[in-house]
Amino acid sequence: MIRYVGRDHDRAGVSDQDRTRDRIGIRRAVPEAGVDGALAEVLVDCTQGGASVGFMLPLDNERAEAFWVDTLASAARGERIVLIAEEHDTGTVIGTVQVILTAPENQPHRGEIAKMLVHRRARRRGVGEALMRAAEELALEAGKTLLVLDTASVDAERLYGRRGWQRVGVIPDYALWPDGAFVDTTIFYKRLQY
Repeated sequence: MIRYVGRDHDRAGVSDQDRTRDRIGIRRAVPEAGVDGALAEVLVDCTQGGASVGFMLPLDNERAEAFWVDTLASAARGERIVLIAEEHDTGTVIGTVQVILTAPENQPHRGEIAKMLVHRRARRRGVGEALMRAAEELALEAGKTLLVLDTASVDAERLYGRRGWQRVGVIPDYALWPDGAFVDTTIFYKRLQY
């Protein structure tokens, strides 16, 4: 499954940013040669950029790759969906998001969005929007009608708001920034409909 997003770049008057959007592909990740390394690069970049995504500095490629090997194995077992955003022309991985499908037996309808990451060089090109749209569609296809997520990013909060996510509130000192300082986290949810 590869979904290309963006507008028709052959139209007159289309901006360079829109042309860039046309070259973003979203696909479901599977364990394959090199993908864990490419995903590790995105994770390391985001962590080095200060994102609170579960890792502390310094984060090396070896530790990041080990995380992705385990995560892709979990996806292969059907416990989660891992999506990859790639540049159409080069195949370079520029972003990722996960839908965690496993939940307690009294919550079969609920999933969780995790590790929404976009490489710093690819931001403000519609990558996060495309990843979230695909994640929501695939979560619904998997029978999930309620999604939750948490974020410490103001930019991500704006994206989620535009996509119809409901802000629940803020939990102070929920996690740590990669440098060790406390960070508040905002919780969101979204109901999905067939």
